[in-house]
Amino acid sequence: MCTLKINIMKTMKRLMLFTAALLLIISCGSKTRMVTVPFQADALGNYIYIGPDTLPNPKCVAPLDIWRAIVDGKGSGTPLGDFTMHFDFCGDSLSNYGNAYAYLVAGDKDTLFINCTGRVFDGRLDDHPSYVVSYWKDTIVILGGTGKYAGATGTIMTDDYNSSEDPNSHHHWTGTITMAKSKK
Repeated sequence: MCTLKINIMKTMKRLMLFTAALLLIISCGSKTRMVTVPFQADALGNYIYIGPDTLPNPKCVAPLDIWRAIVDGKGSGTPLGDFTMHFDFCGDSLSNYGNAYAYLVAGDKDTLFINCTGRVFDGRLDDHPSYVVSYWKDTIVILGGTGKYAGATGTIMTDDYNSSEDPNSHHHWTGTITMAKSKK
């Protein structure tokens, strides 16, 4: 009986060592390769809310505590494809903005988390259409995400504006994103 217990224990020990070694080999062999690719997107935003931060869950703090804006929208680009967007940010009396909670959701539901800060300027630049009434050219920082965007990094430059022709925000973004290489 005692010999049987010893043999069972030896067999279990060998099985556990084999399992540990196998898991180690599998985990070392499955490194995610990251690639840097161009990022380009155009989107149209819909102002859901703009005004004082008097919503049920206030988030704006000094110095960006004069106004809050929430923008939802849709766009298309590379590598996202068709996507939806959500921005919830705060601003001051000089039109500086930040404290953003922002993300883009691709058609496959993978989400890209981003952060943006900057300033909105009245008027337009020479290369803007004549109907532009305010614009912002700022940097968006990629903070990772879900699915294929897990661990993603990068920077995107905005060329965005508001128009006298509609109540929407117009977004044109270019930059690069470093993300897991797709498995095709």
